[in-house]
Amino acid sequence: MRIFTVAGFTMFNERFTDFIHYLKFEKRYSPNTIIAYHKDLEQFRTFLDEEYALKELKPITHFHIRTWLAGMKTGKQTPRTINRKLSSLSAYYKYMQRLGIVEKNPVRQLHAQKLPERLPVYLKESETQFLLEELQFEEGFKGFTDRLICELLYATGMRRNELVQLKENDIEWGLNQVRILGKGNKERLVPVSPVLLDTLRDYLAEKHKLEKYDDNYLLNTDTGTPLYAVYVYRTVTKYLGAITTMKKKSPHVLRHTFATHLLNNGANIQAIKDLLGHSSLAATQIYTHNNIDKLKEIHRQNHPRG
Repeated sequence: MRIFTVAGFTMFNERFTDFIHYLKFEKRYSPNTIIAYHKDLEQFRTFLDEEYALKELKPITHFHIRTWLAGMKTGKQTPRTINRKLSSLSAYYKYMQRLGIVEKNPVRQLHAQKLPERLPVYLKESETQFLLEELQFEEGFKGFTDRLICELLYATGMRRNELVQLKENDIEWGLNQVRILGKGNKERLVPVSPVLLDTLRDYLAEKHKLEKYDDNYLLNTDTGTPLYAVYVYRTVTKYLGAITTMKKKSPHVLRHTFATHLLNNGANIQAIKDLLGHSSLAATQIYTHNNIDKLKEIHRQNHPRG
């Protein structure tokens, strides 16, 4: 990844390169997250240079940052995007505080933008059953891979990048579970059914028949190379498009479906949190909204005065 440097601009000197390395090797952030941080900070640098001719961190106050935010609002940036940029800048300041280069983090004096409530989108149980049991996938190894992508995402609730990084030795055959390396390099164990394990055994047997294959990563393309994020996105979008008219058809829909179906069938919210790899219960509680809607519908249909 290209590291942005500007001669004489001391906010982005070798310390910025160190910060990028810190995100990559200590925080274990994904490449996409690191690129986003990089772009956000580069945008802030450009703003300071053009609006205030500032090239140092120390003179910057929350007033400068607030002006930056106002410009983004005028430019129709979404609250979610603005909050991400604030988070990037705050992380950089925290790192510079850690090194003793600045004393305060001015981002802390600002409030995050209020986000509109966005409930998770998920498949009905009947739609999931049709996807995994009745829908016709392509013939051959490619179709086998595509079907397994959908099944693993739904069966484990893992994220797209977690699926791509899954190794053959992450399957704990004797314990009926999968070891998943999540955000922040945190590891979690998710149980899987014996039926899925049998499918995985069959898949590996077919993979090892390919002329070329990667025996490190679990899932390969039909050319024998490890799976990549765009492949997973296109595959899930294609097959979800065959079973639902929902606007959103990303791999994350299957993660939401995993969590929602567990909750609707009586699973404990704390257990779902652990299975999803959430760092806080607040992130998991979005699924309770869907559950409440379901309870309201049951009440309406079945209560004498519903």
